[in-house]
Amino acid sequence: MGSNPYQLPPGVHVLERGWLSSNNVLLLGREDTALVDSGYVTHAVQTLALIEHVLQQHARPLTLDRVINTHLHADHCGGNAALQARYGCRISIPAAEVDKVAHWDQTALSYYATGQQCPRFRCDDSVRDGDSLMLGDLRWQALAAPGHDPHSLLLYCPQERLLISADALWQNGFGVIFPELAGESGFTETRATLDLIAGLDVRLVIPGHGAPFCDVRTALSTAYARLDYLEADPLRNAQNGVKVLLKFLLLERQSIALMAIPAMMTDIPWLALCNQRYFQLSEQALANWAVAQLIKAGAAACEGDQLVNVG
Repeated sequence: MGSNPYQLPPGVHVLERGWLSSNNVLLLGREDTALVDSGYVTHAVQTLALIEHVLQQHARPLTLDRVINTHLHADHCGGNAALQARYGCRISIPAAEVDKVAHWDQTALSYYATGQQCPRFRCDDSVRDGDSLMLGDLRWQALAAPGHDPHSLLLYCPQERLLISADALWQNGFGVIFPELAGESGFTETRATLDLIAGLDVRLVIPGHGAPFCDVRTALSTAYARLDYLEADPLRNAQNGVKVLLKFLLLERQSIALMAIPAMMTDIPWLALCNQRYFQLSEQALANWAVAQLIKAGAAACEGDQLVNVG
């Protein structure tokens, strides 16, 4: 962002991505360079090119020394393996995920459950709630942010009043509350995370998706209202989850045969679980509902026997 419209400190670069890949935050320091979140695997070539472009703008040679993942959903860490292969960088992940990555348990890591891809990468160290990190010559605090994901972290820089919020807070809401889809607690944790953010002195939020924003009060008000709406009827969170998972697959593939979608409703564990717990429909009926919802929202269209991505 050459014009620096968000008054970012020197050395902080926000690479805003589409919804398939999370935003990347590149932090350039005197001693090393770090990246927060690495996007989805199918965008890995673009991720490498974007990072290389920023590194090459500097007079002295720069490399990527470290990747920090706010959480391990595929759209936030799918570029890890490519970055590790290119730069030999070390990768830091939330502490609770270390054993899963060491054994590459794709079920525990959600990739099998969501039908998403993530190439295996090596974890070098971990980040815990309360850790203090020097990234891009700025001191950041790691803060636990459960809700969307039980092990997600925020990164907060008090000096610059910057918050990297991942999927805990967007300008118009937050990510799907996945634990609730499995019958586990998630609404309470989401509210606690919003309360945590509300207690911070934040000038600028860099979300996991969408543009950075300064009006934190309005974003929090929107998020609380959204949470109240979902908590009033958990089916609404499940409906959102089904739509988001299908849309993500559509973003990845750009088109899906309509006749293949019913099978996805049983083959992709999170979709099957949502149906079992909340919808209790035939796979064809759930597929028809999900397709109709995406078309109604303008997020997809039917072309012949294909569901195609829009937007």
